[in-house]
Amino acid sequence: MHDESRRIEERVQRLHDQRIKTAIYAATVPFEVEAWQAPGEPVPFEEAAAASYAPFAMGTPWGPPWGTTWFRMRGQVPEAWAGRRVEAVIDLGFVGDWPGNQAEALVHLTDGTPLKAVNPLNQYVAIANPATGGETVEYLVEAASNPDILADNFSKVTPLGDILTAGDKPLYTFRSADIAILDEEVWHLDLDVQVLRELMLELGEHDPRRHEIAHALDRAMDLLDLDDVSGSAPAVREALKPVLSRPAHASAHTVSGVGHAHIDSAWLWPIRETKRKTSRTFSNVTSLADEYDDFIFACSQAQQYEWVRDNYPKVWARIQESVKNGQWAPVGGMWVESDGNLPGGEAVARQFVHGKRFFMDHFGIETKGVWLPDSFGYNAAYPQIAKLAGNEWFLTQKISWNQTNKFPHHTFWWEGIDGTRIFTHFPPVDTYNARFSGEEMSRAVRNYQEKGGASRSLAPFGWGDGGGGPTREIMERARRLADLEGSAKVVVEHPDEFFAKAREEYPDAPVWVGELYLELHRATYTSQARTKQGNRRSEHLLREAELWATTAALHAPGYSYPYEKLDRLWKTVLLHQFHDILPGSSIAWVHREAEAEYARVARELQALTAEAVAALGSGTTRVFNTSPYDRAEVVRTSEGAPVYVEVPASGSAPLADAEPPQPVTVSGRVLDNGLVRVEVAEDGTLSSVRDLRANREVLADQGNLLRLHTDLPNYWDAWDIDKHYQNRYTDLLDATSVTVVEQDPLIGAIRVERDFGKGSKITQTITVRAGSPRIDIETDIDWHETEKILKAAFPVDIRAPHSSAEIQFGHIQRPTHTNTSWEAARFEVSGHRWVHIGEPGYGVAVINDSTYGHDVSRTVREDGGTTTTVRLSLVRAPRIPDPEADQGRHRFTYALLPGATIEDAVAEGYALNLPLRVADAAGAPAPVVSAEGDGVTVEAVKLADDASGDVVVRLYESRGGRAQGVLRTGFPLAGAQITDLLERPLEEASVDGDGGVPVALRPFQILTLRLRRS
Repeated sequence: MHDESRRIEERVQRLHDQRIKTAIYAATVPFEVEAWQAPGEPVPFEEAAAASYAPFAMGTPWGPPWGTTWFRMRGQVPEAWAGRRVEAVIDLGFVGDWPGNQAEALVHLTDGTPLKAVNPLNQYVAIANPATGGETVEYLVEAASNPDILADNFSKVTPLGDILTAGDKPLYTFRSADIAILDEEVWHLDLDVQVLRELMLELGEHDPRRHEIAHALDRAMDLLDLDDVSGSAPAVREALKPVLSRPAHASAHTVSGVGHAHIDSAWLWPIRETKRKTSRTFSNVTSLADEYDDFIFACSQAQQYEWVRDNYPKVWARIQESVKNGQWAPVGGMWVESDGNLPGGEAVARQFVHGKRFFMDHFGIETKGVWLPDSFGYNAAYPQIAKLAGNEWFLTQKISWNQTNKFPHHTFWWEGIDGTRIFTHFPPVDTYNARFSGEEMSRAVRNYQEKGGASRSLAPFGWGDGGGGPTREIMERARRLADLEGSAKVVVEHPDEFFAKAREEYPDAPVWVGELYLELHRATYTSQARTKQGNRRSEHLLREAELWATTAALHAPGYSYPYEKLDRLWKTVLLHQFHDILPGSSIAWVHREAEAEYARVARELQALTAEAVAALGSGTTRVFNTSPYDRAEVVRTSEGAPVYVEVPASGSAPLADAEPPQPVTVSGRVLDNGLVRVEVAEDGTLSSVRDLRANREVLADQGNLLRLHTDLPNYWDAWDIDKHYQNRYTDLLDATSVTVVEQDPLIGAIRVERDFGKGSKITQTITVRAGSPRIDIETDIDWHETEKILKAAFPVDIRAPHSSAEIQFGHIQRPTHTNTSWEAARFEVSGHRWVHIGEPGYGVAVINDSTYGHDVSRTVREDGGTTTTVRLSLVRAPRIPDPEADQGRHRFTYALLPGATIEDAVAEGYALNLPLRVADAAGAPAPVVSAEGDGVTVEAVKLADDASGDVVVRLYESRGGRAQGVLRTGFPLAGAQITDLLERPLEEASVDGDGGVPVALRPFQILTLRLRRS
């Protein structure tokens, strides 16, 4: 037989694209359209319905950036269309096919009922099936003219990312708004041909099935009457039935499909637009559920449900009905799909607490799995946190984006830092926006790493990254692929069902230990530094407010614990941990609003803490320590005078002078407190840091060396830092001044000022305090660079085989060598409050109050010694998607801690992030709790969420070893329970004869205790 593959393939493509697809709508009549441009921000339906509309013609430009235009559409179904399926078809002037980053609209009935959204790949709204003929149709359509921020493939800087800079030029040209007949036979033929043609092209050149499909399509096209596609469509479909009905091989891979619509809670649009995106997408989904009984939709992010509940009650009612019918599956159990690295441990716990509670309260459903397809890597504490929140499985997708190494598993057990394992799946289709194309199905099978051990994978399907969701076309593809030779089999089912089957099939799946590090998007540890700082400070202010509110509730008659305020503030912080807000990868509008929200949260939390402390009664001026460690350090009075004080963990003490071990001396550019001696060079770097306790020089070279690197990644400017950034840099060695600014027995400080770059300025105050080996570097930057990253380096004379970085409820060790491509790919990593390097008998920590990105490297010197260098990433200057990212003022502190153990790093990390609070005329309550035992660290103290008055304490083992201790209470204890993160009892805890709760913890174990008061 002659090879006619090329002729057939080209013939099928042309007939499909130019004849079949164009005949899907058999006839159309235009709507009569009027328009009203809403001024400013979006308005409620009632206001739009009452507005004055003007005639609007097709082909007219509309929609300024971020604007809202309401269209009134009126029309009548022709009498002759009786018995046909009739739809409204609306093309707002869509650009491309991405529904999430351009014009989109929600169609309402005139009574305000939302019907369905329209976007590039979902332009219809059902009118009647079948029509009676003569129906009058009237809609009010809320159209959002959101700009295409990432036009030109991320290559252009644009001012469109903020309404303040976007201008008012119309972005779109309205193409059409019609009432149309859907020719169902042609529509189904279109899908038949698509599925077969895509399958054919994915099969091998020598696969008989490929040629069988090709010739079947060729013969079927002979039956297509080009002058009467509609009339000939049934015959063409009949001819294709045999080739569409051949069953899949018995060993075919099974793809469990579940509808999905990845809606970023903010990204290339502000939060206010996400609220509308949820209504549009969820209207689409509930409409699709009415059409397809076998449709199941998985949806995470409780925050988005709450937005719909509060703003779109009719859509909310439809969601509730779909959940009851089993077609809507709440998943994930988190408040939002947060970043996987940057939120603190307690914040990750609260993501689950608030998310899971929402689903239980509103649907009576406890979600079973973690749904985080798009976050930029996942910390190694997740398995334990997830399991303690009642989860059984974990799903992610993003690791498929790895730049260097292919992740070796798709189904596996993930083991966290404490040893907890959770069953994890990583869909081989490599997308969370699947549409069951031939290429996707082939990729899922080809890519699947578990062949021979397991035979099924998951595919979230539907348009996403801004919403849209599944379409009827995708559902029809799934039906055709349910059992089709040459393809994987598709079954639409709940994710819980998939995970149950996958675990049953593959109980001895391989184990991956430690973090799921994404070898891409490493700059998200640093971009938009003020957003990250707002998160860090909010987390610690929340801890502070809860501790002192609990203290006041126990000791201050008449004080009322602020449950509702704390709940609201936590949810605000959790929202802004979304994986495109906290990482710094959103448009300017998002980060401008985030900074304002963090400032508001800080004011409210400061006020709550002040109220709680004031409620404790009058007395002397006292110092309050929110840290879980005893503190002996210098604090300033309200007048600014330094005082050396000793304050117990989670407690308070009078503001009274204690005797420091030795005063601070300042001589020239040398600061000495008897523990460390710091010499500042003429260029402002640290020329020497001598640990006087160990009689050892700490530095191997200039310390606090500020290096300005060129930072232009290949792609994804705000997200990525590519390794070549290391090759071009300028060391900032020209200090404009080096000045002693404080010389007191308790504090010595030297200020270094530098001008550099494009008018940037950095002022650093190097401070040594009595009684502490910690060297603080308070930093004030006026930043005006572009496409640069600023690093601060500490080259330390230590041969460290690994670095340790704090993560959620513990720390992780990473090799300092680059023996393999896996280690080499970790050239930029994340950590929380500290990074520690050490050799047997000696260590050094670098502490910070708002920095996450860093790198650690080592070299061997000519003298045979080893220099291990820790470099903090301080600030970046990407231009896409926010052209002004990080510009302006930044204030933060980082510190060098010589002679540090891991426990020292933990304690000083808390201390730097939880400054002592001085309160005038305050009472002297006992600490709510105190922990005895090395490594037993209290992370949270609060009242139980059920308002029972019980005290909830969350603690963990922080050193990485076993710990035994006792939790003491500052109130009479009636009993104690060990609970999960949602404060539900797991087992009774023992109480010793002194009223304490003995605890025994494995390395990095998290323990939540519920304490009943007598």
